[in-house]
Amino acid sequence: MRNNRVSLKQARDFHGHLGPYLVLGILAGEAALKQLKAKKHFGLDVKIRGVAEKPKSCLIDGLQLSTGATYGKGNIRILDGSVVKMIFRNRANNKKIKMELKNKIIEKLEQAKTHRDCEILARELYKTVPLKIFNLIPKT
Repeated sequence: MRNNRVSLKQARDFHGHLGPYLVLGILAGEAALKQLKAKKHFGLDVKIRGVAEKPKSCLIDGLQLSTGATYGKGNIRILDGSVVKMIFRNRANNKKIKMELKNKIIEKLEQAKTHRDCEILARELYKTVPLKIFNLIPKT
């Protein structure tokens, strides 16, 4: 999966700037594809909660970039919720996984106040193993 990884340049070019929620979306999408052994673009359904407002909504762009799920194809949906949660479903075998941010990551996000802080955190997160960022919960 690392060979096909979305680069920070691709992310910035698509989204317009580099921030931590964009990177979190990239990492979550890459981890979901790997965990579920799903195919990019058409092999995955994505549901996201808690991203109605900026900057959390930037997570959506990261998920679209990394998974290939898009609004146009109808395989990504935003649901109501106050806490960031993502549910991924492999369309081929119906296996699902739920992801939530770990508390220590939420604390880091809350501490990043300036644009510079956010960009530094984004670069730090990009180098982090997803299991250190997300709680992964298999769903049945």
